[in-house]
Amino acid sequence: QLVESGGGLVQPGGSLRLSCAASGSAFSSYHMAWYRQPPGNQRELVARVTNGGNTNYADSVKGRFTISRDNAKNTVYLQMNSLKPEDTAVYYCNAQLWAVTYWGQGTQVTVSS
Repeated sequence: QLVESGGGLVQPGGSLRLSCAASGSAFSSYHMAWYRQPPGNQRELVARVTNGGNTNYADSVKGRFTISRDNAKNTVYLQMNSLKPEDTAVYYCNAQLWAVTYWGQGTQVTVSS
């Protein structure tokens, strides 16, 4: 089970940190990612961290967002800085290992003045 938190309303240029808490004992084995789905658009990959700690980002968020994981706390984070209105979306946590995939319920992020 994945439970996201930390979403909300923020002004352009502001920051938010999303958290995703996972249940179970195999968290460190999973590749973790954040996806987002803007209104009227498809879900897209934002950032991913492998079970080995390698990261990759969508071009639209490089230099502004940072994904990290704490295996001791079974938690993955997404630090979002310099937020823009186009970052408005429902953000979803994802855990994947081979053919097994889990999704969180999503958390709304709205960037607006």
